[in-house]
Amino acid sequence: MPQIFGDFIEQFPPEHDSLELTFTPDSRPIKQRWRNNRLSAYFLADYFSNFLPIDEDDPTHARQLKEAQAAVVFVANELLENAMKFNDATTHFKVKFGIHFLEEEQIAAVLFATNSVSAAGVDKFQAFIQELLVSDPNDLYIQQVEKSAEENSEASGLGFLTMINDYSARLGWKFDVVQEQPNITTVTAMALLPI
Repeated sequence: MPQIFGDFIEQFPPEHDSLELTFTPDSRPIKQRWRNNRLSAYFLADYFSNFLPIDEDDPTHARQLKEAQAAVVFVANELLENAMKFNDATTHFKVKFGIHFLEEEQIAAVLFATNSVSAAGVDKFQAFIQELLVSDPNDLYIQQVEKSAEENSEASGLGFLTMINDYSARLGWKFDVVQEQPNITTVTAMALLPI
């Protein structure tokens, strides 16, 4: 049975636009993928910007468009890098990455990345998520920065905290067992960015 944390959107209206990319993370060494991750993040931001309403008479439009694109690039890059970095290579599961567009009260970009995760990774990640959901994001950010400065630290989560603190992102996660024998568990990280 899936486990959901935070503000996870399970279903989107069928008539809305979206884009999904699929990657084979173990086809190349991770260090060779970093440049491709950034390129994919910029591609999503450019694609998304085509859906934003354009008011040629508004002098602030260019600045607003740049800010929206920068937010999408940052969040997309963080989600994709995490999905690649923490993917369980033993499963040969493809990483899915993409964006949905919502136009309800305001326009929002909903970015997501899905990857497989080891059993030990599930427990560690869920513990961090639970801490994130009950903590003040600014205080937790400072704690994580201090932990990451320690020698041999495995402190993480700064990307998620930056999404919340700097871009007002609402985050959600879904853990799901997609195969029993052998066990393959996936996690989908989702970030809703108000634009």
